Amino acid sequence: MITYEFLQYYWCFLVCLLGALFVFLMFVQGGQTLVWSLGRTEEQRRMLLLATGRKWELTFTTLVTFGGAFFASFPLFYSTSFGGAYWVWMLILLCFVIQAVSYEFQLKRANLLGTTTYRVFLMLNGILGPLLVGTAVGTFFFGAEFVVNKGAITDSAMPVISTWASPWHGLEAVADVRNVLLGLAVLMLTRCLAHLYFLNRVDDAEVRARSLRMLPWEIGIFLVFFLSFAACWLTAEGLALCVVKEVGVIFMPETYHYAKVLTRMPAVAALFTAGVVLVLVGLLLPLVKKGSRKGIWIAGPGTVLTVLALLLTAGWSDTYYPSLADPQSSLTLANSCSSFFTLKVMAVVSLLIPFVLAYIVWAWRTLERTPIESSDSSQIH
Repeated sequence: MITYEFLQYYWCFLVCLLGALFVFLMFVQGGQTLVWSLGRTEEQRRMLLLATGRKWELTFTTLVTFGGAFFASFPLFYSTSFGGAYWVWMLILLCFVIQAVSYEFQLKRANLLGTTTYRVFLMLNGILGPLLVGTAVGTFFFGAEFVVNKGAITDSAMPVISTWASPWHGLEAVADVRNVLLGLAVLMLTRCLAHLYFLNRVDDAEVRARSLRMLPWEIGIFLVFFLSFAACWLTAEGLALCVVKEVGVIFMPETYHYAKVLTRMPAVAALFTAGVVLVLVGLLLPLVKKGSRKGIWIAGPGTVLTVLALLLTAGWSDTYYPSLADPQSSLTLANSCSSFFTLKVMAVVSLLIPFVLAYIVWAWRTLERTPIESSDSSQIH
């Protein structure tokens, strides 16, 4: 029999999986930051933009689906974070809106702003998108400034459950270097994956040579940020659920919280380890086996596994959204999820997900049957 607790964990897994797929698909954003570095001629830039332009809609759709799944399954998080830290989420949304506009209008005749301006917008999306997303996700581990008072729902004057304790409404996350380290790691990962993608898709000797020269430096910078974040994450203090007879269930500080979570969930720890190994193998493959095109097919699944495991250490631990303003307001799967009926109905709908994934795979293979050559650059218009 399906229990309420099972559905909470099930939907947490699906949301984390969507988040992991989204991080992988942000190689499109990484590719946009490389257009001028790898493409020295207009023809080469068009080839690179054609390669990323075939995939940007998948990234945007996954982001929207991720937000929708979070809203439907864990509405208290949605109202707390999206309603309180709105500056961060509005900036993220703006980044992806200008991406859509830029791909549509960059080479339209007599466009208002000019081709170069729209390509600058794409670069801004490529830099700020992953950086902001990574910084926002960092608050899942290191906390955010909010207070939850469910009793306020009966206040007829102001029935607001969640309030934000900082006037910066989410922007204060950049003051915690640990959040920024995750943002920078995500940014560099998207650039590394973009190199692998271009090596796989773009059939231009000069572009491939430049990409192979840049890739070792990109990998090195990524490892510096990722390992720095991992050290902060594994040694961070978190909140653990405790039962105190006098007051009931409360949150208490726990040293090395996420390291202990990994020891309590060996399957997630194995998933994280396997993902990291695959990412490293995929990134190093083109350097070891000169010019190999297969790196993206190893590092891609590795990215999904790594990010999935990372998110699960927050989602399946005692708290997935700690409150810095009031630890007892921290969000858990149990206190922030939808009703049993809602989760059960949505679980039936989720059975369609494999068919959606199959369609995405089919569409991907259809678009990528042959590498992109210089003659294809005219397809961007």
